[in-house]
Amino acid sequence: MRKADLINQISEKTGIPKVDVLVTLETMFKEVKKSLSVGENIYIRGFGSFITKKRAAKIGRNIKKNIAVEIPEHFIPAFKPAKEFMQEIKASKNIKESSENHDESED
Repeated sequence: MRKADLINQISEKTGIPKVDVLVTLETMFKEVKKSLSVGENIYIRGFGSFITKKRAAKIGRNIKKNIAVEIPEHFIPAFKPAKEFMQEIKASKNIKESSENHDESED
């Protein structure tokens, strides 16, 4: 599902115009990015948490030049689903079938 599909579904189910749904979603995305960029996590009960994870410094390798490159420690955004969300997905019977159909349609 793409963002446009999500907007269409929300608009159809709620009766809210697509433009308003788009503005609301874009605002939510901006607020999530803004909060995470200042180190503030977002917790949505029953859905999950948008958090930042710390990646330790490490030594990588530039394959073309065959030299070691130091990668400093940094933070990355992550999503941790809520327990209820995980249980609902695990209980769903259509997940495997739909993901297999999606893989086949890409070939």
